[in-house]
Amino acid sequence: MATLTDKAILEDALLIRKILHDLAGRYHVPKTRTLSAFDDATGNYILMEEGWQGYKRVYHAWAHIELREGKFYIHEDGTEEGIANHLLKAGIPKERIVLALDAPNLRAESGFAVA
Repeated sequence: MATLTDKAILEDALLIRKILHDLAGRYHVPKTRTLSAFDDATGNYILMEEGWQGYKRVYHAWAHIELREGKFYIHEDGTEEGIANHLLKAGIPKERIVLALDAPNLRAESGFAVA
């Protein structure tokens, strides 16, 4: 398997950052903070909501994507349009997208990468 260059890894990270940044405004919950956590060292990118609505604590991850071994692992996706669809629109092939939020035995049926 071919390895990605540093430039390709950077481009993948920038793409994830752009997608999550664009989604941040759409999924904001009133009276909470929308937070982005980007960790280039481990390849983890998270979009989440934090705060209070009255006495109810709001602490929710909208999306968690990990770059690992040249693939986009989608660990969490609470968006309506789907992170995978954003990646496909950006030209990322299905073979590089893993729906890690699905059980491993179900991934083969999705048409995306298994691992």
